[in-house]
Amino acid sequence: MSSIDPTVRIADGAVIGDGAEIGPFCVIGPHVTIGAGTKLLSHVNVTAQTTIGENCTIYPFASLGTPPQSLAYKGELTKLVIGNGCTIRESVTMNAGTVGGGGITTVGDRGYFMNCSHVGHDCHVGNDVIFATSATLGGHCEIGDFVFMGGLSAVHQFTRIGPQAMVGGVCGVRGDIIPFGLVNGQYAALEGLNLIGMKRRKFTKDRLATVRGFYQKLFHGEGVFAERLERVQPLASEDPAIAEILAFIAGGKHRALCLPDVGGQS
Repeated sequence: MSSIDPTVRIADGAVIGDGAEIGPFCVIGPHVTIGAGTKLLSHVNVTAQTTIGENCTIYPFASLGTPPQSLAYKGELTKLVIGNGCTIRESVTMNAGTVGGGGITTVGDRGYFMNCSHVGHDCHVGNDVIFATSATLGGHCEIGDFVFMGGLSAVHQFTRIGPQAMVGGVCGVRGDIIPFGLVNGQYAALEGLNLIGMKRRKFTKDRLATVRGFYQKLFHGEGVFAERLERVQPLASEDPAIAEILAFIAGGKHRALCLPDVGGQS
């Protein structure tokens, strides 16, 4: 049985899963589905065609599925889909998609979203991410698995961040960040590899050495970047992480690649 506080407002048509707990003063729209075992602690607003997975915990004043902050939005019913096991802290906002952007915003499993963080319309966020306080995504961003977003960081619309990348705090991201990349600075610059994250994902010393050697050749080798990129293509066979980075670079469409600061860029 679900536990629903008498002060809650649930519109006809909403679906509340078994064992869900809906705390005081929550407001749930008619097209919302809340998964089994999920807890809305209090004062949570859920609207649009929003689906929240199982065993999530959502803290007061979170607002999920609110209209996209886009001038192109004309009131269409669009979607927000949140996976299982997510923790969504106080005052987090996640917008539904736009028709022009595919009509859906997605968030994977086991994400931890600290207070005041924001997921913009038509973003696609992977599994096991951590968004620190006030980390913000513009619309249409793609965020890979195990990404860490530092506090007060902000990502420009249409930007991609590869899996296992780490973004430092108070960092403006204007270019695509390679998988396993570590970026810092007022305007994000690539500083190296997220070695701590890679070790946590059980990379051996030999694998770390191989990927670091590739990184040095690509970003700090002789010649301009395009020449270096061409030279390192055969290294894709040396490690799956190298192949993943090269595939990510090849898949770029909207944003330039985030590169090292002056001295490393070409």
